[in-house]
Amino acid sequence: MKRSLLVIVLALFCSACASYYHTHGKFNRFFEDGELEKAEKVLEGNRKASKGKARLLYYMNLGVVASMQGKYQASNELFDQAYTLGEDLRNNYWNTATSLLINPTLTFYTGEDHELLLIHYYKALNFLMLGDHASALVECKRLNIKLNKLSSKYKAGLSGVQGKYTRDAFIHTLMGIIYEANDDHNNAFIAYRNAVEIYQEDYLPMFGIETPNQLKEDLLRTAYLTGFDSELKFYEKQFGKKYKHTKQDEGSLVFFWNNGLVPIKSEWGINFGLVRGAGGLVTFHEEQLGWNFPFQLESDEDYEKKGLADLQIIRVAFPKYTARPALFDHACLGSVNGKSTLEKAEDVNAIAFCSLQQRMFKECSTSLLRVALKKAAEYSIRQQNGDLGAVVGIVNALTEKADTRNWQTIPHTISYARVRLPEGVQEVSLALSHTRQQVKTQAHTLPLILKRTELLSFLSNRWKRRGTLFCPGTDHTCIGIH
Repeated sequence: MKRSLLVIVLALFCSACASYYHTHGKFNRFFEDGELEKAEKVLEGNRKASKGKARLLYYMNLGVVASMQGKYQASNELFDQAYTLGEDLRNNYWNTATSLLINPTLTFYTGEDHELLLIHYYKALNFLMLGDHASALVECKRLNIKLNKLSSKYKAGLSGVQGKYTRDAFIHTLMGIIYEANDDHNNAFIAYRNAVEIYQEDYLPMFGIETPNQLKEDLLRTAYLTGFDSELKFYEKQFGKKYKHTKQDEGSLVFFWNNGLVPIKSEWGINFGLVRGAGGLVTFHEEQLGWNFPFQLESDEDYEKKGLADLQIIRVAFPKYTARPALFDHACLGSVNGKSTLEKAEDVNAIAFCSLQQRMFKECSTSLLRVALKKAAEYSIRQQNGDLGAVVGIVNALTEKADTRNWQTIPHTISYARVRLPEGVQEVSLALSHTRQQVKTQAHTLPLILKRTELLSFLSNRWKRRGTLFCPGTDHTCIGIH
């Protein structure tokens, strides 16, 4: 009987060993190879994913794929579903509670903080590509609400603590760009000012990202245009540059470069020893890392009743990130007005690692509590039925998995540049390179009809070979890097 039960259990749970990335390997291969139509068909044909616990990722991935194919309206409809779902899941306290008792992969995936912010980034770009500036402004307001919630979430207990991702400089920069595109210089100045503060106080020490020179120029310009003379002088002194306003009959192109792909989540395990203390105190201890997690039982007798007396070592699974280094690390735009370097504004890769690290203590505590509860249930069943208790023990071991789900189609880093161009048909070239190795690249031209402020995004989805940019209103690739 025991052997039969073991075979059944192993058959049921052997698939649990694979990470989220590998279980969606076909889609990931097509996406990374730039075969977007095939990737889209794989996703759309996966009905299980559209209704499963990771449905948030389903809509976000489809939204990215649709955007990369120039289907901006369809992309935003998908992101709308992702946004609504993300809001609902974040307020689902039952989903949070059940993750304490069972494998977290069996609960709904609620998204990382930076992932939920990037939903609005993609939506805003889609609206701008459609020429709908009013809707892009709505995304700005949603972004502002999300940022305030994020700041409030970490405000308590983090005073004076360094290295916490609580504010997003790039999102504020994006808000400023969209406000300025709508001639709202006052709100643009506020957004730019907030961005500069976050780059200086958070991004430079945490991620090594300095304030982009273009952001400094934009802040000075909007300070001048709004008549904030004292603020203009203050930032001129801080930046060490004098702003000189020139009236030009030119438009501006803001170009975003989404480079590479974010890290993927995988799993690692830690063996903890149990140290019994007085008065029902039990401590999970890991010597090499120096980690100690104390749990208080009601009494010493509970130590026996919970089945912990025979337990000396316990293995717990945790999520970890595996980086996917971007092939290119430098990009330059060429135009009639010269060359402009695209400056790094957001390191999504670094933010992902930072976000996971800053909540690692909570992850450890939650995982250990979950395993302890499983062991207590196993012990209770063993007392009544040894064979069934053995099966429960195997099930517990097989289902003790880390949550390896994350949004894996978003960029490794985001860079941008603003170039001034005369009105009319223009050509802009993009050249990519890598500073540490010889990579053959070719500059491609883009016909551009410029009116005032236009925004374009180069979606370099490949972390190995190529990327694509689709022009609004067309069904062909304007720029391709192979």
